[in-house]
Amino acid sequence: MTGVLTSAVSLPNTLPQVQTTSFLGRTQRLLDKLSLYAPLLMMGFLASGTYWLVRNTPKVPSAVTATSVKHEVDYFLQKFTLKSYNAAGFLKSELRGAEGRHFPDTDILEIDMARLHNINLAGDVINATGNRAYSNGDGSEIQLIGDAMVVREPRIGTGTGDAAKPGTRLEFKGDFLHVFLNEERVKSHKPVVLIRGADRFSGDSFEYNNLDGVANLTGRVKGLLVPRASAKAPP
Repeated sequence: MTGVLTSAVSLPNTLPQVQTTSFLGRTQRLLDKLSLYAPLLMMGFLASGTYWLVRNTPKVPSAVTATSVKHEVDYFLQKFTLKSYNAAGFLKSELRGAEGRHFPDTDILEIDMARLHNINLAGDVINATGNRAYSNGDGSEIQLIGDAMVVREPRIGTGTGDAAKPGTRLEFKGDFLHVFLNEERVKSHKPVVLIRGADRFSGDSFEYNNLDGVANLTGRVKGLLVPRASAKAPP
């Protein structure tokens, strides 16, 4: 009986030692596994930090915003002359002014005391003046303001057919005239006086097309036609 009791008493002393060793082993194995995944966890943490920085970093202004152009003059001209030539090298137009101001946002040239000299393909010479003028980038459109005047000089009949027939001097006067050089048109939404030789017409608005030689006047239209002197019979 004594040997049995002694054996029964010694068992409780060994149980805690076995349990403690098992707990420490599981903990060590868990730490070993975590050490295997530590690089992945670190990479995930760095990726999350990078994403947060990207989301919260102020955006760089776009190219459009950075290069936006204000309506301001970028260069001036003093007592200048601008000339353009056709494909054959002959003078096509000449634009002069006392002072010019260029606006890059609209590519418009504002001119004081403008003087225009233009020659079309048919040889017609157009002279225009205005206290102020606005020309687009290629000079194909010009708006004349203040004592505006456009004159189509008589054609010199040196060719054949219609080109050989001398033309009649045409003169347009008004406070505003819009000239389209490539299309050979002149128009205005304001009152204009048209002078053709000795004849005189006026209207509240008008449009003239040099290609077909037709002038349309609207509004309160007035006209003065001077009879042509009849040819004298030979003696």
